[in-house]
Amino acid sequence: MLGDIAAIRAFSLLLWLSAPWVAWSASIVIYRLFFHPLSQILGPKLAVATLLYQTWYCFFGGGRFYAKIEELHRRYGDSRFPSLVHLSDSNNFDKIHHVGTPFTKDPAFYGAFGNPNSSFTTASNELHLLRRGGMNAFFSRKTVLQLEDIVHEKTELLLSRVQAALEAGTEVDMHHGLRAVSVDVVTDYAFGDCYDLLKQEDLGIKFFTLMHKIGPAAWIFRQWYWLKPVAMAIPGPVVKLISEPIGQVRDMQEHCRRQVLEVRTKHENGLDKDDARPTNFSALVDPEKSFSKELVDNLEDEAYLIITAAADTTGNAMTTITRYVVENPDIYRKLHAELCDAFPDRDADLEYVALERLPYLTIVIKEGLRLAFSVPGRLPRIVPKDGVTFNGHTLPQGTVVSMSSWILQQDEHYFPEPKTFDPGRWADPKEAQRFERAFIPFGKGSRACAGMNLAYCELYVVIGTMFRRFPNLAGNRLTAEDLVYEDYFSAYNPLKARKFHVMLAPTSEKE
Repeated sequence: MLGDIAAIRAFSLLLWLSAPWVAWSASIVIYRLFFHPLSQILGPKLAVATLLYQTWYCFFGGGRFYAKIEELHRRYGDSRFPSLVHLSDSNNFDKIHHVGTPFTKDPAFYGAFGNPNSSFTTASNELHLLRRGGMNAFFSRKTVLQLEDIVHEKTELLLSRVQAALEAGTEVDMHHGLRAVSVDVVTDYAFGDCYDLLKQEDLGIKFFTLMHKIGPAAWIFRQWYWLKPVAMAIPGPVVKLISEPIGQVRDMQEHCRRQVLEVRTKHENGLDKDDARPTNFSALVDPEKSFSKELVDNLEDEAYLIITAAADTTGNAMTTITRYVVENPDIYRKLHAELCDAFPDRDADLEYVALERLPYLTIVIKEGLRLAFSVPGRLPRIVPKDGVTFNGHTLPQGTVVSMSSWILQQDEHYFPEPKTFDPGRWADPKEAQRFERAFIPFGKGSRACAGMNLAYCELYVVIGTMFRRFPNLAGNRLTAEDLVYEDYFSAYNPLKARKFHVMLAPTSEKE
């Protein structure tokens, strides 16, 4: 009897203590549904009421929130979430993403990725300009051309494997191989300390699995923002017991910091003057060669973001292009013929500046980038002072607006039959110019991808060299489930999915 009374009292106390929280939560939901300045914009009531709707699709729903947004656009047009409007009209992208834009990044979204000192996660446009200055200089077209030999070196490492596999009648994992090219290029290019994934037997599968496993954490930290500082404050040995992926990320961040400190020490002691070539971070620590003076914390965060950005963006695009080409014999033959005409020597180093002049290779790469969706999801920005009007909706200052490559690059107004790989759609210069309004593989404006010039160099050199050298590649059979994307900002195929491999085409003959 006394036990029952104690239980009733405890339950009553719990109700009494939770009542303010319940009332507060209910008032927020009512405000969002009926009194919010954005209440005229439609969306599912649950999505309007709580961020949990997004978190469910991002974390528990297989990272497919980008696809859910596509579904909502078909139903509602512009779609609303608690304080965010996802815009459906592709013509609005340039209004937000342009040089000198007053729209800033959403700190609640980008802060969930950690690395607060990097240019990528910086909300303020002014601070971003300072942090990005040195990065822009080193990833400029001029510098990329000076260091193009790195791209050729890594390309040869992968293609030598392909050659050996064709001769042995085996196959090569291009899903991880092309991603390994990208990671090895950027770590060698930026730090002079290559990860050498291409020299590993499995092409760095452990590294890419780690990148995939840590992805969902960003959506959890976005929902429960207080978890991130807690997770980062836990000592390294302890966090590894709780979450091996987060523990490995901590190790990777510490490695990045050591790289930065080594570059700084080498520079301070004058030991970098005899280097055959500079690295990104040796340039950044030298105030005479950089537009900004970054602290070690800034450089550590930049280093980490450079590596993670390389892991599944450019590599994903190269994989997508390769798969589509080998699946389309007419496109394959036409591309190979153009490359043979331009480069009679099968084994020559194909220079980037020569490759980018080839019209058919160029439109193959463009169409591949359109369908790669290396960053498929949201790119949220904050509406500036005085508000803005989109599609007849007036959005007040502080509203979050967002658009995505998944929506734009499949807009039927610009790309009829958008899911079809058709390089020929880019052949008409006037049409190609029109398509640029909805073509955003690297973003646009001041916040466009800093590594875009390096990425294009990789795309042209790797794709051009591979399809000049090999007229006889075939791919393994993949299903729609293997090719689906999980959005953890970058696009990942499911861990258990079969990955794209190449082998000798059974009906082809070697050149």
